[in-house]
Amino acid sequence: MTSRTGRHFLQIPGPTNIPDQVLRAISAPTTDHRGPEFAALTTELLASLGPVFGTSGPVVILPGSGTGAWEAALVNTLSTGDRVLCVETGHFATLWQRMAQDLGLYVDFVPGDWRHGAAPEDIAERLAADTVRTIKAVCVVHNETSTGVTSRVADIRRAIDATGHPALLLVDTISSLGSIDYRHDEWGVDVTVAGSQKGLMLPPGLGFNAVSDKALAASRTARLRRSYWDWRPIIEANRRGLFPYTPATNLLYGLAEALRMLEAEGLPAVFARHDRHAAATRTAVQAWGLEVLCADEREYSSSLTAVLLPDDQDADKVREIILERFDMSLGAGLGKLAGRIFRIGHLGHFNDLALAGTLAGVQMGLQLAGVRIDPSGLAAALDILREPHG
Repeated sequence: MTSRTGRHFLQIPGPTNIPDQVLRAISAPTTDHRGPEFAALTTELLASLGPVFGTSGPVVILPGSGTGAWEAALVNTLSTGDRVLCVETGHFATLWQRMAQDLGLYVDFVPGDWRHGAAPEDIAERLAADTVRTIKAVCVVHNETSTGVTSRVADIRRAIDATGHPALLLVDTISSLGSIDYRHDEWGVDVTVAGSQKGLMLPPGLGFNAVSDKALAASRTARLRRSYWDWRPIIEANRRGLFPYTPATNLLYGLAEALRMLEAEGLPAVFARHDRHAAATRTAVQAWGLEVLCADEREYSSSLTAVLLPDDQDADKVREIILERFDMSLGAGLGKLAGRIFRIGHLGHFNDLALAGTLAGVQMGLQLAGVRIDPSGLAAALDILREPHG
């Protein structure tokens, strides 16, 4: 193996870099997960999670990835043969709708071009046409990790309300929670899905569902089979600071530390930092003469930027050169975007100098790969990073 010095630049859009203090928290000795010390930790965690989701309702912590949290959102609220409306915003929206089909749900899949978010007017049109109210849920990915496009959930909620349709709103925030402003209660979301390995600055292994009263009511009549993912025993045990089965104990230690870090910085400052880094990254991309994949500036992601290369260039080759020469990992194009884009993650535990180094590595890699760019891109980004910020 090639000997490396310095740290590896992990600039994929998740899993993200883990802060040292979170790693130290995870490495603490394991305690009795049915004892009073752990019950106190659980109670503190559940209270601290609410503001991150923007909810005063229950947040269910699941030992699993975001994919497990997807499944939990569906099986707790729906029954076999129910009709759901899913919107094609990218690779992960496509996977979620496939899961819904595998679970025995009938899926209306609104097609998309992977360059735009879920269109509120398209959802409203589908719901307005459903005069007999057969659609039971709308599934939307807030920030599509495969494309760097953020759907406008507040506008979607208003569009649903305008139709008077009673469908549940299920939203995936796996790559936006803790990085992009999100408001479960205010936006009328019924189930918010999240994972631990992105804005929450943890390793993979925890999934989350924030749950509205309407979703809890639906769970009492839902008939899809569930056991491990069942909210009811988890919420009941959580009232005593416990879990119905062995939780991911040491990851919860890390979660407590990550939540303290977010609270100390302040969520508005966290979101502003992500917005600023995203703006600097887009500025570099555009100054290079390349194209940001997201085609609507209202939907630019603050978690990641997907860069579309000219048709005669191989994005995977660019990524390979950058990894070999500069020890930096960038996100690959997924699904129909394979080889056409690369993705720069700028979320989680991240600062100005880390972004400057990331963009320098990308610029050098593009040049080494023979991609025709204007070398002023890095300087343009640095101009933004030099500006004072609050």
